[in-house]
Amino acid sequence: MKHRVQTVYAARLAGTPVFDPIGEKVGSVYDVVVLFRLRGDPLAVGLVVEVAGRRRVFLPLTRVTSIHNGQVITTGLVNIRRFSQRPAETLVLAELLERHVRLRETNEEAVVVDAAISQTRPRQWQLSTLYVRTMKRSAGGQRSFTLPVAEVTGLMNSTAEQGSEAILAQIGELRAADVADVLRDLPATRMQAVASELADERLADVLEEMGDEDRIGILSSLDVDRAADVLDAMQPDDAADLVAELPTDQAAVLLDRMKPEEAEDVRRLLAYEERTAGGLMTTEPIVLPPEATIATALASARRADIPPALAAIMFVCRPPLETPCGRFLGVVHIQRALREPPSAMIGTIVDTDVEGVAPDVGIGTVTRLLATYNLTAVPVVDDESLVGAVSVDDVLDHLLPEDWRDADEDATDEAVEAQHV
Repeated sequence: MKHRVQTVYAARLAGTPVFDPIGEKVGSVYDVVVLFRLRGDPLAVGLVVEVAGRRRVFLPLTRVTSIHNGQVITTGLVNIRRFSQRPAETLVLAELLERHVRLRETNEEAVVVDAAISQTRPRQWQLSTLYVRTMKRSAGGQRSFTLPVAEVTGLMNSTAEQGSEAILAQIGELRAADVADVLRDLPATRMQAVASELADERLADVLEEMGDEDRIGILSSLDVDRAADVLDAMQPDDAADLVAELPTDQAAVLLDRMKPEEAEDVRRLLAYEERTAGGLMTTEPIVLPPEATIATALASARRADIPPALAAIMFVCRPPLETPCGRFLGVVHIQRALREPPSAMIGTIVDTDVEGVAPDVGIGTVTRLLATYNLTAVPVVDDESLVGAVSVDDVLDHLLPEDWRDADEDATDEAVEAQHV
């Protein structure tokens, strides 16, 4: 009996739920993995499946029994080890979509809009069909149509021009940490190209969630003025951490191109040892005078550029109100502020029991204070002046293994547990 060829387009396959034989959902399709060959259509060898915790794992297509009616059925257990792309592998959605190719028959330039895999025999799939759009400057005008993979050239060329519209649409509504996760799975050149298309504020948020190697690569791929603008948009402590990892000459150039007030904050943070309160702190917590109203305090906490850990606690000081501030008076917890009338002054509810730490205090002392008093941030005080605040997320970043963002979750668990044996 002749096998009926089944064809599935990758863009439609993305997000499709994956079920085991008993109907339990194990994840959803994230991408399709193909291998190019010297002869014949590329082989489709597997799916990248996103499982719980946004972990991405590899599912061989030999273990897929059905792709039908908006669902993928597997033969059994899915290996939960994090997917790591091999040099010979190509991701259809991440690397082939929006790639520029040429039509063999007319030599017209076209863009790959979608790509389809076809099941040529039981549990054997190939990348068979492309849906392409010719360029507006083509002789026949802009047209869209399907054609076999063999009828284009340049599809294997990883250095070919590739647009970013599709992947930008895919990540448009994601949180910064999830965007960073998506970018980490791309080849370095593709990651840098997509990152460069993000707005400065968005890219700054994403870089704060990435490991040093990736964010250094992205920042270095930008022109100097753009890189300085992105550093300006980052939290000062994150910008300082990034600048500290750059070659000295490159760091000096970027600091000179940054806004003077932002560069001053970064230079001040670079003067402290990394694992001290001064090295961990941000210079931009919420700072208010004691005569500010509850309404003003809550409006400050609602600012989109304030991280949640810093929005939960406000620091009360005498002028000036930009760090280094005047005399530190205490803190106001947002939960307490929510119980007060909007017209009340925050000076009436200041918690004076929260003591500041000196800039040279070590991370261990800061951690104990956060845990002992259930704080989300600790004030850093030098000669009675507030110079910054260390938030709980900054402490966690430095307590976890250096490569925790890129490492497999099991490896991170083992490293953390080993610290407490």
